[in-house]
Amino acid sequence: MPEKLVRALLLRNIIIRPGLETSNPFAAVQRYVDILNERNLSFKGKRVLVFGYGGRFDMGFGLLKEGAEHVILCDKYAPPDDPHNRRLYGAEEKYFFADSKGLRPRPEWMTLLEDDIRDLRVSARGDIAPVDFVLSSSVYEHVDDVEGITRALAALTKPDGLHIHFVDLRDHFFKYPFEMLRFSENTWKNWLNPSSNHNRYRLWNYRKAFQDSFADVEIEILTSEKEAFLKLQPHIKSEFVSGNMDEDTAATIRVVATKPTMDHGR
Repeated sequence: MPEKLVRALLLRNIIIRPGLETSNPFAAVQRYVDILNERNLSFKGKRVLVFGYGGRFDMGFGLLKEGAEHVILCDKYAPPDDPHNRRLYGAEEKYFFADSKGLRPRPEWMTLLEDDIRDLRVSARGDIAPVDFVLSSSVYEHVDDVEGITRALAALTKPDGLHIHFVDLRDHFFKYPFEMLRFSENTWKNWLNPSSNHNRYRLWNYRKAFQDSFADVEIEILTSEKEAFLKLQPHIKSEFVSGNMDEDTAATIRVVATKPTMDHGR
């Protein structure tokens, strides 16, 4: 499908199932709050970057309500969803204002980034000041340059900062969660890869990408699809099989990374 049509269907929950940030953004915020609480941390007084916010200001608003000092909403591909944002936040004059482009966040509270995150430089006088937390949900599986993006996000993070990323490892034709692993790279890239891009990274690929940029990386398997994997296993390409059944059958994972090893002055 053309990307504009895909996005229209996604935002309206027609055919394509949206992620938690779109379907229930405040539950998504609470999910992050719970993870921070387990580590005796909170959003209060912190700078937070949401990677791939999807064009809706819900997450930014929810994080501010949780006490965040400033929220950076980053998305190169999704412009602000103005009808949705006006409907929900048009009366929130503390945080938003309207101009010729639509409803926009007040810069003292929120920053919109529509640039490639890899092009940004972090410093007090650069493109962006360092952030305390970086969050994403169902975004990383669509990233083409996982290693480059991870390095860039690590370089934007304070030395004591923390990343939380929820990643969906399934083929997004969810009825067949491992179907995409049957095909060669050439066939996938040239004929089958959706317009939203699906990188087909497995759990161990993400582990390596994050360990290259962070000293401490925790990956938790949230859901598995063992029956579906075993049924399709004879047809799955060898590069997508590790021999560790828990990791091979993982469907959704959570990555928590701390102690970035990338220099801020890159």
